[in-house]
Amino acid sequence: DARKDKAGRFELAAGGTIFLDEIGDMPAKLQVKLLRVLQEKTFEPLGAVESVKANVRIVAATNKNLADLVDQGQFRQDLYYRLNVLSVNVPPLRERKEDIPLLVRKFILKTCQEMDIAPMDIDPMALGFLSRQSWPGNVRELLNYVRRLAVFSNGKTIDLNLINLAEGKLDRPSMPEHHTLYKDAKKEVLD
Repeated sequence: DARKDKAGRFELAAGGTIFLDEIGDMPAKLQVKLLRVLQEKTFEPLGAVESVKANVRIVAATNKNLADLVDQGQFRQDLYYRLNVLSVNVPPLRERKEDIPLLVRKFILKTCQEMDIAPMDIDPMALGFLSRQSWPGNVRELLNYVRRLAVFSNGKTIDLNLINLAEGKLDRPSMPEHHTLYKDAKKEVLD
């Protein structure tokens, strides 16, 4: 919508860095536009008549092999070489299980802060169980799983019983006190 001036992503990132996530899924038309920005270091905002200088660093991420996509004709080779100045390969979580305990503890703390509850502990056996899983969805899957555990928790400790409950292997006990917020919010919305 070009009816009023609004800074775009490249304009907002001027002098800094712009992060492009899942660049391997970028449509061909957008690849052409990005390549032009990278080559000419300028872009034209929607509705503008003059080009704007693009003084940004690009950091791009993908879960796909861009070289394979180039070979398959699904990703522009020239854009691939423009972006591939420095590559950092982060192996999937199943190949770096030693990171799982640290991530789980960080995610528990983060989730407790988001839910405005006291930090919880995790039983070593539960942590061991989580560390043995393959996590095909990588860090995002682990984060969401930890969030699920926090929702099912009693607000004190994540243990194997809680994991079984979250997996549907045990009957659900009565809701912990911090879950009454949902009932209150629902009542407030419906009233």
